[in-house]
Amino acid sequence: MEIEVKLLLPDSASHQKLSELLSPFYLKTHHQENVFFDGAASELSSKRAILRLRFYNGDSLCVVSLKAKSVIIDGVSRVEEDEEEIHPSIGRACVAEPWRLGSVDSSRLLRRAREEFGVGDKGFVCLGGFRNVRGVYDWKGLKLELDETMYDFGTAYEIECESADPEGVKKLLEEFLKENGISYSYSKVSKFAVFRSGNLPE
Repeated sequence: MEIEVKLLLPDSASHQKLSELLSPFYLKTHHQENVFFDGAASELSSKRAILRLRFYNGDSLCVVSLKAKSVIIDGVSRVEEDEEEIHPSIGRACVAEPWRLGSVDSSRLLRRAREEFGVGDKGFVCLGGFRNVRGVYDWKGLKLELDETMYDFGTAYEIECESADPEGVKKLLEEFLKENGISYSYSKVSKFAVFRSGNLPE
């Protein structure tokens, strides 16, 4: 179970201000491309699951994720998540021809999609995706992720932190944002749900 605090920032100015405040704690930046897949007969989404390929910094890394049963309440996200790396060239081939996902026998997660979730002979379909730029910071012993997510219909900004103590982390983040005059709201849905809705979060 992945548990994350997710706070939505209203605009690019708030994102920029927070980025500047966190700059002393900066670790790295990831340029991410996220591409999503379902079974041709909606085998994954019918069970509240989705398959994602995420490419980092061009093709330096590709991570397959199988996410299920996502719930976000008061800015705290809980989702069942399983991940593994595959070679970026295999990932790119699967984006170009999604049927290839059904023939990657070296991937434990793709076997799970077929065996546990029942993706059948019709295979996988690509749903599309989005890009985001993620700044990573080490702040008060927490790994903060500051996201600029670029959809076809606009850009959203979010600060996230994975933690086993989400309420404590949320309180710390809220106090920090308030002290520095940065507006925020609780994220209500996942980035994938925003992508599928075709509308930026409010």
